[in-house]
Amino acid sequence: MAGVDKIVEKMKTQPKGIRFDEGAKVLEHYGYHHVRTNGSHYHFRNQAGDLTTIKYSNPLKISYVTDILTRIGQ
Repeated sequence: MAGVDKIVEKMKTQPKGIRFDEGAKVLEHYGYHHVRTNGSHYHFRNQAGDLTTIKYSNPLKISYVTDILTRIGQ
């Protein structure tokens, strides 16, 4: 999927400008599914049971972006 590849490259080169919906799109492409929301925090889980939490904010904090990249193996 070309769109996800572009977002991943943008995450690597410009981690300060990533929107929440871009981060969620990447996670969902790599097998994570939105399982619940607690206030402004969205929880995503994959088939192996790995859970990650991302706060809804635009732009995302760099710590969330690096966490997503680590979880998808980039």
